Amino acid sequence: MGGRGTYASGKNVAPSYETIGYLEGVPVLRGLGNKHNLPEESHSSSAYILLYPDGNFHRMRVYDSDHYLTTEIEIHPEDKLDKSKKPVLHIHQYDRNFSRSDARLLSKQELNKYQKYLQKRWSI
Repeated sequence: MGGRGTYASGKNVAPSYETIGYLEGVPVLRGLGNKHNLPEESHSSSAYILLYPDGNFHRMRVYDSDHYLTTEIEIHPEDKLDKSKKPVLHIHQYDRNFSRSDARLLSKQELNKYQKYLQKRWSI
C-alpha cells in the first residue's frame, strides 16, 4: 500500500497502513502515523475499505489489475450533489494520472454491486 504510482512502477515503500479486519473479503485499513485516507494504489488487493470510528462505511477504493486506483465510493457531504450538508453516497472515477472525476450518484447497477459493503456490519 504505497502512493501515487510507486508500487505500480515497481518501487517498494514502507507500509503506511495496517489491515484491521475484512468486510465481505475486502481488507479494512487504518492509516499509520498521519495517514487517514486509503492508498492511491494497491499492493495486493483489488479494493480497500475505510470505516468511520463508529464502524459505518466511509470510503471504498477499487483498483485495476495493474494496482491503479479506478473507482472511489464515499459517503460524506458533497455540495455539488446535495446542498443540505447531509452525507450523500457518491462515486468518483480515476484515470492513470490520479485525476478524479466530479462526484456523481451511483447508478442502480453500481448500488447493487457495492451494497454489501455499505451496511454497518463491522466494529473497530
